[in-house]
Parts: sequence; structure tokens; C-alpha cells
Amino acid sequence: MQGYSTDEIRRLLEAIEEAEAIVVGAGSGLSTAAGLTYGGERFKRYFADFIKAHGFTDMYSAGFYPFETPEERWAYWSRHIWYNRYVDAPKGTYEKLLKLLEGKCYFVLTTNVDHRFQLAGFPKERLFYTQGDYGLWQCSVPCHAQTYDNYQIVERMMEEQRGMRVPSELVPHCPKCGAEMSMNLRADDTFVEDAGWYEAARRYRGFTEACSQGKVLYLELGVGMNTPVIIKYPFWRSTAANLQATYACINYGEAYAPMQIKDRSILINADIDAVLSELLEMVDHKEA
Repeated sequence: MQGYSTDEIRRLLEAIEEAEAIVVGAGSGLSTAAGLTYGGERFKRYFADFIKAHGFTDMYSAGFYPFETPEERWAYWSRHIWYNRYVDAPKGTYEKLLKLLEGKCYFVLTTNVDHRFQLAGFPKERLFYTQGDYGLWQCSVPCHAQTYDNYQIVERMMEEQRGMRVPSELVPHCPKCGAEMSMNLRADDTFVEDAGWYEAARRYRGFTEACSQGKVLYLELGVGMNTPVIIKYPFWRSTAANLQATYACINYGEAYAPMQIKDRSILINADIDAVLSELLEMVDHKEA
């Protein structure tokens, strides 16, 4: 652990306790802190055969590989989905965050696609997944704006794949036009924003408009610079526009803020899971 002091942890706890509203912005660093890493030992454990065959180095870049057959592509993707979307996370990081926010007025905006907030018990109505969900498929064309739950088929793909191939009959196709299905992930202009997506966007917009003034805490967790226009920049702008607002950033190696809001920022350069544990320990100590 490095890059922060106990005083900063206390400041963050006070900001959480005093906030009239909390807007949480979560990026991939939060899932990494929960042990859902895309490389290293975890990748080797689940994808040894693909690594040997294709020289893959991590799950993210492997997702862009031009597989020769749909059977091999879905063998890879079914594993990717299963271990990142449906299997329990190695650490209870999301559960710790939920406990910390208990009883608070909050909303979560996330670019993560692993569904971990709902799996940890966060209410669906307080979440906006902007970039999609590993648990959903869509038409690859797309011929219509609808998404489809994939759990049952992915489970079968996991059970029935052999030699880095799934059975041909399990390759998913659009029920309307017959084209192959694709992941509901914002990778290009074919990304489907379905009715659920628009409803979540409406709820998030309503929350932030209603809570634009007063003691608002913008709590940013593990957000990098891949898509700063979704969370980081809006959080900075909202903090600057509300003189009672506080911006907090927990991000190992990337905790910073512009000078305009530096005096109202809490910057903690550390592992998110460890910081959440320390915050909860402080809460327990105060309540004891």
C-alpha cells in the first residue's frame, strides 16, 4: 500500500457520511481490485490451450483475435463470459462497497461490463451500465434493438466444448434475421442500446440533475483514461460547478485531479479493495 495517509481515509469516510448524495463512477480498476484480472496466473489457468495455440497474452486482446471458425470463437468467448460474468469474484470488493453505501442516497455509473454490482446485491434501479453487459447478446448486424440473456447457452458451451470448439448447433444466431449474434459491448457503431439501457440512462440523468447542488460526493473508483469522457471529465466538471461538492478518486497509480478542484479533492493512490476494508474498519470502530 502506498500513496495515501490515514488522514485521507478519514477525510473520505467523513465525506461519505456527510454527503447528501453520492455519485459513484466505476471503471475496470474496481474489478481488478476484486481479483477479476485479465492477465497473469488467472488467464493462464482458464485459457492455457488458447495461449498455446495462438500466443495470447491476456483476455482483452484475445477478444479481438480473428478466429477462423465461429465454433472456436464461441469457445473462447463462452469462457471469457463465464469466468468474468458468472463465476464469483475472488474478493468481496463490491460487497464491501455496498456495505459502505448502506443507507446513503447514491447512484452508480459504470463502464464495466461484468455485472458485478448486481451480483453483489446493488439494486438494479441504482445502476447504469453504459458499455454493455457480458451476459447479453445482440444481433451482429444489428437488425433490431433488442438484447438476449446468454446464461443457459454459455453454460452449455462451457460443458460441451472440446478442442477449443463448441458444437455448431450452439453458435448463436439472431432469431429475426438469422445473422450470427455478437456480444452486447460498445466496441463500434453496431452496439445496441436497448429499452433497459435507455431507462437506466434516464434514471441516472434524473438523479444527477436532482443532486447537482448541495453536499454531493463524486466517488471515482478505478477509472483510467481509456474513456474519460464518460465518468472522469463529467465528475470534474460537476465538482467544479458545485462549490459544496467533493471529488474522491481511489485508483492505484492514477489518482489525480485538476487544480481547479484540488482543494475539494481526496486522492488515494492505492488498492481499492484495501481502502474499502480500511474504511469499513473505521466504521466498525466508530460504532463499537
